[in-house]
Amino acid sequence: MTSIAISRVHFPVTTLGPGRRLGLWMQGCSIRCHGCISADTWAAGRGVVALEELLQQIAPWLDQAEGITISGGEPFDQPDALAALLIELRARSGDADILVYSGHPFVKIADHVERMAGQIDALITDPYLVDAPQTLALRGSDNQRLHCLTQLGEARFGSMRDVLAGQPALDVMFDDDGSIWLAGIPRREDWARLQHRLAGLSAKLTTTMDTSHRAGRSVET
Repeated sequence: MTSIAISRVHFPVTTLGPGRRLGLWMQGCSIRCHGCISADTWAAGRGVVALEELLQQIAPWLDQAEGITISGGEPFDQPDALAALLIELRARSGDADILVYSGHPFVKIADHVERMAGQIDALITDPYLVDAPQTLALRGSDNQRLHCLTQLGEARFGSMRDVLAGQPALDVMFDDDGSIWLAGIPRREDWARLQHRLAGLSAKLTTTMDTSHRAGRSVET
């Protein structure tokens, strides 16, 4: 039975690709880019579930999703689980496109991508660079590259290769346990504005980037 480490899933996500999308964040990242918005997904060994359990969880959304975005964490740190997930998603999701984010250069994951041929429609590669310009759609820094790997990927993402970033930049998510989190591609000034707003509400945004076992963000009041 295939196991996969998952940080979270959410539907709908509107900031990580066109249309109303199913977002899956894989848990565990060996790259750990400085300034990463998803530092809570770095630690390995957490959120491990059977692939079939995950598929049952997301089944109600697959018929509604116009696309699927897989991020992390680093999806290619779990290449076998990613490959198995992609096969199932392709079989169950109709005409939804599949976009995968990776912080690795394309050359490093090229063999895995070739093995997954036909399963990934669009792929964004290369690490997030905190000091690089942020002008391109779907990318946190302009060094990152958008690869269209299928005809569907070209149709839905080809025009975005050189498109300037637009709005909205972030989805705000509310979990059943009352926690609040953000999904998307924030501009660097967004965090400063959010911290300023929270300070006015006697609340504080706390970011931790523990490179061993704990990493995440929380709001304290």
